[in-house]
Amino acid sequence: MNILETAHLKKNYRDFCLNDINLTLPSGCILGLIGENGAGKSTTIKLILNMIRRDSGDIRLFGTDNRKNCSSLKEDIGVVLDEAGIPDCITAEQLNSILKRSYKRWEEHTYFSYLNDLQLPRQKPFKDFSRGMKMKLSIAAALSHQPKLLLLDEPTSGLDPVAREKVTDLFHDFTRDESHSILISSHIVSDLEKLCDYIAFLHKGKLLMCEEKDRLLERYGMLHCTHQQLNEIAPDTILGIKSSPYGIDAVADREKLPAGFKVSPVSIEELFIYLVKETK
Repeated sequence: MNILETAHLKKNYRDFCLNDINLTLPSGCILGLIGENGAGKSTTIKLILNMIRRDSGDIRLFGTDNRKNCSSLKEDIGVVLDEAGIPDCITAEQLNSILKRSYKRWEEHTYFSYLNDLQLPRQKPFKDFSRGMKMKLSIAAALSHQPKLLLLDEPTSGLDPVAREKVTDLFHDFTRDESHSILISSHIVSDLEKLCDYIAFLHKGKLLMCEEKDRLLERYGMLHCTHQQLNEIAPDTILGIKSSPYGIDAVADREKLPAGFKVSPVSIEELFIYLVKETK
C-alpha cells in the first residue's frame, strides 16, 4: 500500500512555481526530498498537509484525498516543520498537557521518554531553547501520538552531529513497523543518503528525479575521461559534467555507456550536484 501519492501537483506564486510533482511513498519506507533552499520542499509538505491550497493535481494520504477526513488524518500524521509553532512561554511539560487533549492516542510515557533520551528540560520555557533543542522537542511531540506517517521539514537543521545521529536512529526505529512511513526534506544530503529508501530531487520547483536510492547508486557512476572520449558518448548518457584542464568528471548512466568505459561509485550528493549543474 502507498501511504502517500501526489500526481501532477502544482502551486503558483508570483515569483515561484511548483510544477508537476509526482511522488509515491510506499508503506514502511522513507522518502527523502532533496533540494537547495527555495527549491520547493516546504511548499510540497504544506500542500500535503493542506496548509495551503493547490492550484491543480491530486494528493492522497492513506488512499484518501488529503482534503477529506482532516481530523482523522491529523491523528495519523506526525509533523515537524522548520518553525515549530510552539508558544514561547510553554515548557515541555506544559506541552504534554496540551497535546494529550489534542490527540486521542497521545502517549505521555513515550513523550517523556523521548525528552529524557534527547536530553530536553521539562521546565524551561520554549523561548530559551536553542534551535536544536526546539527541533528535538518537535520531533518528540511528533513521535508520541502513534502516527503512521511522519512529515519532516529539515528536522536535522540546527542539530550537532551527535544529536543528528540520535534522531536518525529514532526515525529508523519508527519505520521498523511496516505500517509506518516518513517523508523527510533536507538540504543536508548526507543525512538522507544514510536514512532513505527513496530519493526525490527538487530544483527550482521541478522534480528532476524520484527513484529508489539503491537503484540510483547502482545505475549511475562517476566517469573520468578526456574531452575526446566525452565526444564518443551519447549526450543522454551524461547527467552532468565538470571540466578542468586535467580532463572531465561526469556522472553517467552505466546502462548507456559504451563498453570499455570505467566508472567509480557516485554518492547521492554528487548525483544531485551534477544533475543541478545541467538544469540551471
